[in-house]
Amino acid sequence: MTTDWTVRAIMRATLPVLFPLTLIEIGSGLVLNGFEATLLQYPTLLVLVPVVIGTAGNLGSILASRLSTALHLGTLSFGVDDLLVGNAVATVALALTVFPGVGAGAWTLTTLLGTAQLPLVTVVLVAVLSGGALAVIAVVVTVVSTYAAYRFQADPDDVVIPVVTNVCDVLGVLVLFAVVQLVV
Repeated sequence: MTTDWTVRAIMRATLPVLFPLTLIEIGSGLVLNGFEATLLQYPTLLVLVPVVIGTAGNLGSILASRLSTALHLGTLSFGVDDLLVGNAVATVALALTVFPGVGAGAWTLTTLLGTAQLPLVTVVLVAVLSGGALAVIAVVVTVVSTYAAYRFQADPDDVVIPVVTNVCDVLGVLVLFAVVQLVV
């Protein structure tokens, strides 16, 4: 793993990752555009979109930071490892704790604004199911991208968080609307 912390080294490691991720983000916007009618019909879902994908990306980023630190300290192994499993379980548990509040907050906000169209239970269920699924996805993406950074001798601090947040953005839209199709 490289330990060169110059601006040039960081840019050399990060730019090749950011370019394809930018294209993926554009794809996410196109997918989101395809769900415009549903979002306009249910404004509460419109409020949920940035919060769900942002929170999932944040959870993945927290895990990425923890794994990167453990990798730098030499305490992380990529087998069945208590540190790895514990952090993965903590990430999913945190998601299952946070996302009910996300759903209730979105419902409360749209109710106060007079635009709520869905019952509280439905909004919370959509948020929890979406958030739980995205937390699992974030864990998988984080572990795989951290391992890939390790194998390619890249600093995970430079590449893992952009990968995790971008993948959570794209898959967050898809997961949210898959759950909406099942629940609403």
